[in-house]
Amino acid sequence: MRAKLLLTVLMLAAVVPAAAQTQRPAARFNSEPSAAEQYERCLARAGREPLDAFEDALAWRDRGGGDAAKHCAAVAMLNLGRPAVAAERLEQLALEMRARPPGLRAEMLGQAGQAWLDARQPEHAYAVLTAAIDLAPRDVELWIDRAQALAAKANYWEAIDDLNRAIDLDPRRADAFVFRAVSYRYVDSLELAADDIERAAALAPQLPEVWLERGILDRLRGDAAAARRNWLQVLVLDPDGPAGDAARSNIELLELKLDDKPAPLERRKR
Repeated sequence: MRAKLLLTVLMLAAVVPAAAQTQRPAARFNSEPSAAEQYERCLARAGREPLDAFEDALAWRDRGGGDAAKHCAAVAMLNLGRPAVAAERLEQLALEMRARPPGLRAEMLGQAGQAWLDARQPEHAYAVLTAAIDLAPRDVELWIDRAQALAAKANYWEAIDDLNRAIDLDPRRADAFVFRAVSYRYVDSLELAADDIERAAALAPQLPEVWLERGILDRLRGDAAAARRNWLQVLVLDPDGPAGDAARSNIELLELKLDDKPAPLERRKR
């Protein structure tokens, strides 16, 4: 999910069902968890036991849990490996939140866009993220997310345009430089790609995707030793993650001297 999930948690959890609002103050000091606590518990369980969390969220929704319960159900569905279903639920929730602040609706659509990307449906992701950008045009995450949707459709120059906008909004976003470097590589602009990856390395040397892409660029320039050094650094930073898997595959290809394309940069997870 997107990095700004905490914002959604705080804003959704602040909404108390109407029935609770009419209780006398003394009635609120009972053993029942608050809406915020219930939401946090539901989200935590969605990560550990998504099926049980989904059932709990539906029951909570039927008791008046509102947007928080619906959002938790969508997160549980995503963790159950049903990203398309989760995306549909998140889109529907965003539609139902017309009275809410635009930033919160954009946040929900942004999460829907990420779910559509997980479902390998970039067309849907692009449409949803465009709607989100209309609501929150200064949200850097949305521009980066939409660039990923464009890249997934092989629209690399358009992805670069979105990443340019993201970098204009926040020049310290190393991940935006990494994704722009990848896009430049796919349009054979290796010099621009190299410039971006060096900027990313200066901003976030701990980011494994930086060294993964740097190694790919070194390999394309014929420097196998430098490529291997960069990919070994990825294995130090992210031995068991997707970047580590890609680096390991690239090292194996290098050692076998196979004339294959480099393993692709894995899309980030929020």
